[in-house]
Amino acid sequence: MADISQDRIDGLKKRLAGIEDYLHIEEKRGLVAELERQSAASGFWDDAAAAQDTMARLTQAKGDVAAVERAHAAVGDAEAALELGGELGDEETLAEAAQICDQLDRELDELELASWFTDDLDHGDAIVNINPGQGGLEAQDWCEMLFRMYLAYCDRRGWKVTVNDATPGEAIGLDRATITVSGPNAYGMLRAEHGIHRLVRISPTDAKKRRQTTFAGVEVLPVLPDTVEVDIDPDDLRIDVYHSHGHGGQGVNTTDSAVRITHLPTGIVVTCQNERSQLQNKAFAMNILRSKLYELELQKRASEIDEIRGPQSDISWGNQIRSYVLYPYQMVKDLRTGVETGNVDSVLKEGDLDPFVIGYHRWAIGGGEEA
Repeated sequence: MADISQDRIDGLKKRLAGIEDYLHIEEKRGLVAELERQSAASGFWDDAAAAQDTMARLTQAKGDVAAVERAHAAVGDAEAALELGGELGDEETLAEAAQICDQLDRELDELELASWFTDDLDHGDAIVNINPGQGGLEAQDWCEMLFRMYLAYCDRRGWKVTVNDATPGEAIGLDRATITVSGPNAYGMLRAEHGIHRLVRISPTDAKKRRQTTFAGVEVLPVLPDTVEVDIDPDDLRIDVYHSHGHGGQGVNTTDSAVRITHLPTGIVVTCQNERSQLQNKAFAMNILRSKLYELELQKRASEIDEIRGPQSDISWGNQIRSYVLYPYQMVKDLRTGVETGNVDSVLKEGDLDPFVIGYHRWAIGGGEEA
């Protein structure tokens, strides 16, 4: 029998009403009208950076309004199907109502998640850095496994990925990887992945087939819009160019197009080598450096506040957040939220990370961590 009742539909209505309140949908309808008026004004594109910012805000606001309106329509469809199926005793129509509710459940999950993102940067793009930790060749192999897992996850969500750097390891795997992810709420979603990831398995490089524990660090940064200013003194930079190698396409490996930028005061090093042009690689590297310096400044401010109010939970690179166990049993478990699965292939090979990402944000918004 179909899983459908008026109580279930009422529960979905209640969730939707809460989302509407949190997203201030009525205010956003007014915002859409105002931003559309601004974008139609003569001279709107004279200031390209400001115009792009306005258009991004307009797209976000229109998307929220449209999603809520679709959800209301789905509720109406489900109620109509439930009423008709009940009157006729038609199981097929009741099953259709249940399917509508199942889909609406998933859509409300997404809307609730978006409603938890209160920072404008959460709705924007993300930079993901993956670096091997302890474990030598094993860690480099683990770095590449995570790299491919995130590519699969981004593909599942329909996000665009630009590979900025993917440097091969000594014999296997990757020595480091950096990608830029473009799509709705990319940074807000992916910041759930920031931290240390631990792998336990039988070593593929050990002739004795011993179990080994390996670590890799994932750093997630926001892509900063042009309107966010980060002061970088050119005299503080050392810029090196070198021969590209690795995952680049044809032509990438034939010129000194790779760029390494070192920020001397902080010691931050950023590399980019996957574009054909040295200028393109430098531009990508500078964007990543801006994001790193911005994040560093936020951490300094948070530390200063902590000295006043006392230490708070810290989301830092050094915190182990998730274990991926392939032997002696199979399990992926988030150590913050308790979300787990025994289907490790669905996570590592198919990028089925939503249960972990959404579970993290539910936990964070409930007070488990400062979101």
